[in-house]
Amino acid sequence: MIYITQLIYIRPGQEKVFDEFESVAIPLIAKYHGKLLFRVRPSDDSYIASHIENPYEIHLVEFGTQQDFEDFMKDEERKKFLSLKEQAIKASVLFKGTKL
Repeated sequence: MIYITQLIYIRPGQEKVFDEFESVAIPLIAKYHGKLLFRVRPSDDSYIASHIENPYEIHLVEFGTQQDFEDFMKDEERKKFLSLKEQAIKASVLFKGTKL
């Protein structure tokens, strides 16, 4: 298994566009042996300490293999909606890891 943690920063006023993209992308995860373990939208008072900009959302996703993740990223249905992602997201940080 591989684990993907993503910090997502969206452009102001683009919350609905972001949600529209996620409504397409998230269901596709299962098609590639993946599972959304959590999707968190933390409030500012959720942070104990922070030395970076607080993200709009944090996702933790599990995939069976690296190839499953790569196939998800190349999914044709997902690609049709990438313009929504580009419109809504100003930046994201992705961390890949394995369970210890």
